[in-house]
Amino acid sequence: MALGPRLDLRQSQSLVMTPQLRQAIKLLQSSNMEVTAFVEEELERNPLLERDERGDPRTAADERAPDPPAAEFADAHAAATSGEMPADGAAPLDAEWDNVYDGEAPLGAGGLGAGGLGAGVGGGGRADFDDLDGIAEMADAKPSLREHLGEQIRLTFRDARERLVAAQMLAMLDPAGRLPVADAAIAAAMGCEEAMVAGVRARLQRLDPTGMFAQNLRDCLAVQLAERNRLDPCMEALLDNLEMLARRDLRGLMRVCGVESEDLADMIAELKRLDPKPGANWDAAPPPVVVPDVLMRRLDNGEWAVELNPETLPRVLVNRGFHARAVVGTRSKDDRAFLAERLQSATWLVKSLEQRATTILKVAAEIVRRQDGFFRHGVAHLRPLILRDVADEVSLHESTVSRVTANKHIATPRGIFELKYFFTTAIAATSGGESHSAEAIRFRIREMIAAEHPDDILSDDAIVERLRKEGVDIARRTVAKYREALRIPSSVQRKREKAVPA
Repeated sequence: MALGPRLDLRQSQSLVMTPQLRQAIKLLQSSNMEVTAFVEEELERNPLLERDERGDPRTAADERAPDPPAAEFADAHAAATSGEMPADGAAPLDAEWDNVYDGEAPLGAGGLGAGGLGAGVGGGGRADFDDLDGIAEMADAKPSLREHLGEQIRLTFRDARERLVAAQMLAMLDPAGRLPVADAAIAAAMGCEEAMVAGVRARLQRLDPTGMFAQNLRDCLAVQLAERNRLDPCMEALLDNLEMLARRDLRGLMRVCGVESEDLADMIAELKRLDPKPGANWDAAPPPVVVPDVLMRRLDNGEWAVELNPETLPRVLVNRGFHARAVVGTRSKDDRAFLAERLQSATWLVKSLEQRATTILKVAAEIVRRQDGFFRHGVAHLRPLILRDVADEVSLHESTVSRVTANKHIATPRGIFELKYFFTTAIAATSGGESHSAEAIRFRIREMIAAEHPDDILSDDAIVERLRKEGVDIARRTVAKYREALRIPSSVQRKREKAVPA
């Protein structure tokens, strides 16, 4: 069979995501703060977009008519739509009406009338110093941990050899503030005496923050206790048996330390006030503030009102008046194509923002309606909910609901929650009734363990029996999984801990 070239014509259909559709999907799954940043970039790129500064609290963006005064630009706008040139008496296309004095504005402070010239110019200087506000508000940046320790090292060590060893130990410091390398290894690497390295380490551990450069957790806590004059023999025995404290073997610790239960409780409380990682939080950025995307409040009739947060909701307009004037003054075909593309992009962005706002409100309102018991009575009344339930009710796809609830928070009378928080799996009921939410079951397990008596510690099997009496059909392994997720120790550890009165 001979091989040769051949030309075939085939016709097929396929779904292709346009750039506009990708943009709409990206906006839908982004939070209000992320959308605001995206809109700011579009405002810089697209001359036909402008920020809506009218203070309108509407959730959807709007399109703008030609700017006033409209009479002067009526002919230009008509010419732009008809393809004809404007009349000779029409207003110039490059007129800036914001800079035109209409003869009616008051000439007060800041103008050229009475009080304006004397206060602003004739008074010998400026009446305000807005340009200096940035200098006045500038503050010294907080030094990093290594800069802070390096300055203390330069002031503490006078000997050049000790300062060199301290600088090397500073370079080997881990982010938590530990130096797990032994003194002998550092001395061998630098060609000095081990005693000198140990002396340098002891002095470094006294720097601020206290407890840095420790070789392990025990040394870190011991240095901090010595700084507070609390490192007695009993506390040293407790530090030597930290693994027993991790197992909550309080009786064993009482025997090893030679103290009573009250003294042991005070010693453990003293340890909890120490910082096991003194260098971890120095350079850490402050936790970000959660800004809600949706606001929720109770009306006078007891119903719930849901609205988008107007403080973070971006509002933009399409300046069609500027587009009309620009089209009239355009002579090049490429310029006209650029203006048409910018107009299409601006219009699509405004429509995408409007559709995004409408979709978020629909989904949030449905979540609030289904979780009404949670908002009125608490976590115990949280109902099981999946994406399909909300999608079927608001006539959307599950993937759309998933994008709407991603990275978005709602401010409720019970606090700020992520929209994903209200979607929990269902646990069947024993009598075939309405299923229970997994989050509500976790809350119930925490309540039962918190209320248990020291003489009657609940095992996982006992928790299962109680939940089944309350109508929850749950397995023991599920209870154990929920308990571990809540960071609650096992019944053996709780019994050992609660056997010793605090």
